This record gives sequence, C-alpha cells and structure tokens, in this order.
Amino acid sequence: MTLNKPHHRCFSFLLLLLPLLLQFYSVKSDLQLSYYAQSCPNAEEIVKQQVIKLYNKHGNTAISWLRNLFHDCMVKSCDASLLLRSANGIESEQESDRSFGMRNFKYVNTIKEALEKECPMTVSCADIVALSARDGVVMLGGPRIEMRTGRKDSKQSYLAEVENTIPNHNDSMQLVLSRFQSIGIDAQGTVALLGAHSVGRVHCVNLVHRLYPTVDPTLDPEHAEYLKRRCPTPDPDPKAVLYSRNDLQTPMVLDNNYYKNLLKHKGLLLVDQQLTSDPSTSPFVEKMAADNGYFHDQFARAIILLSENNPLTEDQGEIRKDCRYVNTE
Repeated sequence: MTLNKPHHRCFSFLLLLLPLLLQFYSVKSDLQLSYYAQSCPNAEEIVKQQVIKLYNKHGNTAISWLRNLFHDCMVKSCDASLLLRSANGIESEQESDRSFGMRNFKYVNTIKEALEKECPMTVSCADIVALSARDGVVMLGGPRIEMRTGRKDSKQSYLAEVENTIPNHNDSMQLVLSRFQSIGIDAQGTVALLGAHSVGRVHCVNLVHRLYPTVDPTLDPEHAEYLKRRCPTPDPDPKAVLYSRNDLQTPMVLDNNYYKNLLKHKGLLLVDQQLTSDPSTSPFVEKMAADNGYFHDQFARAIILLSENNPLTEDQGEIRKDCRYVNTE
C-alpha cells in the first residue's frame, strides 16, 4: 500500500517531530514507578521502615524530610546537591542563610547505610530525599503520594544559586509565585505547598520583624501577645531555642488548620499572611481552609511536580556511596 501525498507529508512531519518530542520528555520518562523493582526490590520498603523508626525516636525528622525535598528540588534539580558537605572544593548549600534551622541531615545517611547493606551503589541519595519526604508526609497525617524514582545524584553543589531560587519568608507574594512558576507549579500548587507550614516551628529570628518595634497590623493582636511571650526580645540569639509552633492545635499534623489560622490573621511568617491578601492566592486559601481533602489532593499534586523538577539522567549524575560527598573513584 502506498500513501497519498497529503498523508505522506503528514507522516514525514511526524517522523521529524518525534525525536524532538522524545528529547523533551526523555528526562521525565527516566523516572518511573517502582524503578528499583529489579535492582533493589526492597528499596522503598527499607526507606519507609527507616523513616518510621527515625520518626519514633525523633518525631521532627518527618518535617526535615519534607523541608529537604523543598530545598533540594527548588535549586537546579532534585539531585541531592543539598546533602553535599563543604569539602574538596565544594561549598555546601547548607551554609546558605536560606538553610537556617535545617537539621537531621545525619539521618539521611542512616537510611543510605541501610540501603547500601541491601543493594550497594544502587539507590541514589536524590531518591532517598524524595522517598523519605513521601513517607514523612504519611507520618504527619498527610496523603500517600505515588512517587516516581530513578533520579541520579549531582556531582556538585549550587550554593550561589540558593538565594535566587528558594523564596525567603519576607518576599513578596508575586516573587514567591514566580519562583514556583519557574519549575511548573501554579498558584494553587504554591498555596498547597506552603501548607507544609502547618507542621513544625518558626525560629524567633524570622518572627520578630512582625512584632517589634510595633506589631504588624495584619497580625491578630492576641496572637501577637502570645508570640511576644515566645519571642521576648527584638534581637533573639539565632543559636538559642526560641520559637513558636506554626499551628498550636495540631503542630505535628499536616492539615488545613494552617489555612484556618491564616483566615484568623494568625500566620507566623509574612509570606504566610500574604496568601490571604493576594487575589491570586486568597481563593485557594479559603477553599483549603474549608476542605482538608482538597488541600491534601493539591498538596500531593504539587509535591509530585516539585519532586520531578529537572532530574539528572544517567550520564549527568551518579549514585553516591555516601550522601555527603561525591564519589572519588
């Protein structure tokens, strides 16, 4: 059978277009569900059991896993560059002011060691960051998220890029939205991801500008008095244990109380409270405050987008033996 000319031209055009489409989708398609099914069948279960074990000893690790994902994936790629220590010419991203308050990095290697015993040099640190975040979300009462794996680890750190990619707590909402939009997360997804502030705590260093010398008028006066008791001076010691919980009702549950508190003007960070005043985000705040299921659905969608930001392909990265250092061999 021969193709007539119109069909032949169309077919030829599709053949020309196919390599471009394959190139466009190749990086994302390298990630897949159950990537380690053949090479390390128990990999995801090992991560899960380690996350549970660590949570039972140190509950705040679940929050750390979630923050690790955000800080790693917002900077260039989900490639575990965040985990690299300063050594051999590498300047760690952990030294950035944006990383203030981050902790529990040592326990990433606890998970890595368990995986190395089962399947040496097989599971990437980047996938540990993603899977531990997924399982940490469950420990915090959040949704179960189906997450693809197959990421490779970077061979370098991007300290200089951190401040240009990770939003700060006092940035304008438009700047925050643009930073997330740059990796494909829309306003609805941004509002959902900020719902991670439902868990954990905020150091007084990041609060006092809303309390002193005068109280921010967008802050509930009674809540401001409570915060002043938590943060009694305008110049707190960054190394001191001075903080307030994000959510006083359910501080270790990833739920929509965060949005309910925002509508009561009880957001701790300026970026939180701006969600209610910006017309591009406020409708989503109201909807999430009214429906925890909707919040969880949108949170899961946004986490997947975040976790799949620009993953490294086989030839671009490696599988680190120790998550803190690039391989030397």
